[in-house]
Amino acid sequence: MTYIVTEACIKCKYTDCVEVCPVDCFYEGENMLVIHPDECIDCGVCEPECPPEAILPDTDSEADRWLTLNKDFSEAWPNITRRKEPPADADKYRDEGGKYEKYFSDQPGSGD
Repeated sequence: MTYIVTEACIKCKYTDCVEVCPVDCFYEGENMLVIHPDECIDCGVCEPECPPEAILPDTDSEADRWLTLNKDFSEAWPNITRRKEPPADADKYRDEGGKYEKYFSDQPGSGD
């Protein structure tokens, strides 16, 4: 089992989860984070730290769609190990649906 990040993170990119991860398995895109599934130790400490509830265990039925995205982009984007301030308009997008189709960017973030 591993944990993955879903579209709820897009345009929010809160990094509270990064700060508690004991193995630094988060990677940063321009407007979301992903978890490297081969590095995640399944401890689950990140899940309750995510304000928009974007982190799920891969056993959740909604997770299937996001597992490949997390794997692919964690191999392309830079590692992030420290908390950063979320985007100024993060709360505006927090509860919005359909964010992948509207806003997903495959561009990398800045990392640490």
